[in-house]
Amino acid sequence: MNLHPMKRVTIICESILEERVIALLHEIGAHGHTAFTVRGDGHQGERIADITETANVQIEVILQPALAEALLQRLQRDLFAAYAMVAYESDVRVLRPEKF
Repeated sequence: MNLHPMKRVTIICESILEERVIALLHEIGAHGHTAFTVRGDGHQGERIADITETANVQIEVILQPALAEALLQRLQRDLFAAYAMVAYESDVRVLRPEKF
Protein backbone atom coordinates (compact mmCIF):
# COMPACT_ATOMS: atom_id res chain seq x y z
CA MET A 1 0.00 0.00 0.00
CA ASN A 2 1.40 3.38 -1.01
CA LEU A 3 0.18 6.30 1.13
CA HIS A 4 0.91 9.91 0.19
CA PRO A 5 1.31 12.76 2.72
CA MET A 6 -1.22 15.59 2.42
CA LYS A 7 -2.88 18.16 4.69
CA ARG A 8 -6.47 18.20 5.89
CA VAL A 9 -7.79 21.67 6.67
CA THR A 10 -10.86 21.78 8.89
CA ILE A 11 -12.87 24.99 9.03
CA ILE A 12 -15.73 25.54 11.48
CA CYS A 13 -17.66 28.71 10.77
CA GLU A 14 -21.03 30.39 10.73
CA SER A 15 -23.29 28.77 8.14
CA ILE A 16 -23.68 32.11 6.32
CA LEU A 17 -20.02 31.74 5.28
CA GLU A 18 -20.33 28.31 3.69
CA GLU A 19 -20.68 29.49 0.09
CA ARG A 20 -17.92 32.08 0.52
CA VAL A 21 -15.50 29.51 1.96
CA ILE A 22 -16.33 27.00 -0.78
CA ALA A 23 -15.71 29.68 -3.42
CA LEU A 24 -12.31 30.30 -1.81
CA LEU A 25 -11.54 26.57 -1.95
CA HIS A 26 -12.23 26.55 -5.68
CA GLU A 27 -10.18 29.72 -6.13
CA ILE A 28 -7.07 28.21 -4.55
CA GLY A 29 -7.42 24.98 -6.55
CA ALA A 30 -9.10 22.49 -4.21
CA HIS A 31 -10.64 19.54 -6.05
CA GLY A 32 -13.44 18.90 -3.57
CA HIS A 33 -14.59 19.25 0.02
CA THR A 34 -16.96 17.81 2.60
CA ALA A 35 -19.35 20.05 4.57
CA PHE A 36 -21.82 19.28 7.32
CA THR A 37 -23.84 21.12 9.95
CA VAL A 38 -22.37 20.98 13.47
CA ARG A 39 -23.24 22.18 16.94
CA GLY A 40 -21.24 22.98 20.04
CA ASP A 41 -20.08 25.74 22.33
CA GLY A 42 -16.95 27.79 22.77
CA HIS A 43 -15.66 31.34 23.04
CA GLN A 44 -18.63 32.75 21.09
CA GLY A 45 -21.18 30.82 23.19
CA GLU A 46 -23.39 27.90 22.25
CA ARG A 47 -24.35 27.22 18.64
CA ILE A 48 -27.24 24.89 17.95
CA ALA A 49 -27.90 23.26 14.61
CA ASP A 50 -31.71 23.50 14.77
CA ILE A 51 -31.88 27.01 13.32
CA THR A 52 -30.12 27.37 9.96
CA GLU A 53 -29.33 31.06 10.45
CA THR A 54 -27.44 30.43 13.70
CA ALA A 55 -25.92 27.04 12.84
CA ASN A 56 -22.28 26.32 12.26
CA VAL A 57 -20.87 24.36 9.37
CA GLN A 58 -17.71 22.24 9.32
CA ILE A 59 -15.87 22.13 6.02
CA GLU A 60 -13.02 19.69 5.45
CA VAL A 61 -10.67 19.67 2.51
CA ILE A 62 -7.54 17.66 1.70
CA LEU A 63 -4.80 19.61 -0.04
CA GLN A 64 -1.16 19.68 -0.99
CA PRO A 65 0.80 21.42 1.83
CA ALA A 66 1.37 24.67 -0.11
CA LEU A 67 -2.33 25.01 -0.89
CA ALA A 68 -3.25 24.31 2.74
CA GLU A 69 -0.94 27.10 3.87
CA ALA A 70 -2.39 29.48 1.26
CA LEU A 71 -5.93 28.64 2.38
CA LEU A 72 -5.18 29.25 6.05
CA GLN A 73 -3.50 32.57 5.25
CA ARG A 74 -6.52 33.72 3.21
CA LEU A 75 -8.96 32.70 5.94
CA GLN A 76 -6.96 34.59 8.55
CA ARG A 77 -6.56 37.68 6.38
CA ASP A 78 -10.08 37.89 4.97
CA LEU A 79 -12.48 36.38 7.50
CA PHE A 80 -11.17 35.81 11.03
CA ALA A 81 -11.62 39.39 12.27
CA ALA A 82 -15.27 39.64 11.25
CA TYR A 83 -16.71 36.15 11.84
CA ALA A 84 -16.90 33.43 14.48
CA MET A 85 -14.72 30.74 12.98
CA VAL A 86 -11.75 28.47 13.59
CA ALA A 87 -9.50 26.57 11.21
CA TYR A 88 -6.83 23.97 11.76
CA GLU A 89 -4.55 21.73 9.76
CA SER A 90 -3.83 18.03 10.25
CA ASP A 91 -1.36 15.68 8.62
CA VAL A 92 -3.03 12.89 6.66
CA ARG A 93 -1.86 10.16 4.31
CA VAL A 94 -4.05 9.28 1.37
CA LEU A 95 -4.44 6.64 -1.26
CA ARG A 96 -5.14 7.93 -4.77
CA PRO A 97 -3.44 11.34 -4.43
CA GLU A 98 -4.66 12.33 -7.89
CA LYS A 99 -8.10 12.85 -6.31
CA PHE A 100 -6.69 15.76 -4.33
